[in-house]
Amino acid sequence: MFGVVFPDYTFPLDATAFAQVAPNSWLLDLSTLALAAAPRSAVVFLLPAAAAALPPGKAVAVYFQAAANRPFAFLGALGATRPSASFSLPEAGDEPEPAVGPAKLGVAVEDVAALPPPPDEQRAERVALRVGENLFNFMQSFCGADGGKLVVPTDILDRWFRKFQERAKKDPTYLKSFDF
Repeated sequence: MFGVVFPDYTFPLDATAFAQVAPNSWLLDLSTLALAAAPRSAVVFLLPAAAAALPPGKAVAVYFQAAANRPFAFLGALGATRPSASFSLPEAGDEPEPAVGPAKLGVAVEDVAALPPPPDEQRAERVALRVGENLFNFMQSFCGADGGKLVVPTDILDRWFRKFQERAKKDPTYLKSFDF
């Protein structure tokens, strides 16, 4: 039905490398592969017959668990219109407690409507929210009150954007601070 390749680490692995944990869910314990290092990406693909047989409204969701004591992260989904994808794999090192247990790749047939948005969309939403908060805070520092309305100078957006650009030029990590 599906397969996976860890670039630079494995040949293509088919569904038989995965353990079926529910009627429509499979897990691959990466410790069973004896990899030289933790892979940074995975290419997951549907075989042509499986892509054609996928019922309408269903997709093959791909998840990754960096360690047994970490939650599964949704990476994306495959279907007839997107039969393969390359996914970056999250690292286990960003948590306060040490990583315990092997990493796992999960694959499940799920309803398309129930899938979360892809991580790139979630990241873009978070960054947009943080930039909007930055603009609002900047505007508040110049505003006056008029019956519950913000009254700001007409050139406030230009001033904010100049300050934003200057700060980004001075500090290369500044833009990264807008991502959670």
